[in-house]
Amino acid sequence: MNVDSSARRVAKQAIQAVGLRATPARIATLLVIRDAPGPLSHADVSDRLSDQEIDRATIFRNLNDMANAGLIRRTELGDHVWRFELIAEKDSRHPHFVCVDCGSITCIQNIELTQESKSLSERFGQVTEILLRGHCFDCC
Repeated sequence: MNVDSSARRVAKQAIQAVGLRATPARIATLLVIRDAPGPLSHADVSDRLSDQEIDRATIFRNLNDMANAGLIRRTELGDHVWRFELIAEKDSRHPHFVCVDCGSITCIQNIELTQESKSLSERFGQVTEILLRGHCFDCC
């Protein structure tokens, strides 16, 4: 993975800002999450870092440390696999679309519940995740 020094510097500062040590493995892990188009599993991140000789246990610990520190989000999308994604500034939770055929996951940005939906959901509790399942265009 070829990443410029300014991206590494920004990642290092973000990690330090949440009180964690900015190790090379942690910086590399955060950069993989940052550059992903959607949430990644531990296996996905490990595959993307395989050329950097960072062991899977270290990647797993780093993902969980950064999630616990509030730098990335850990989400389970109904298949018992934790996935991780960057929490951007001014980010709120957003829905995800999961293809039931190929398993691809897409973030759905700029979706807001209507006022009626918000008041209906308040009768059940606090909504923390919206998950849509269906068939992606590649699988239709």
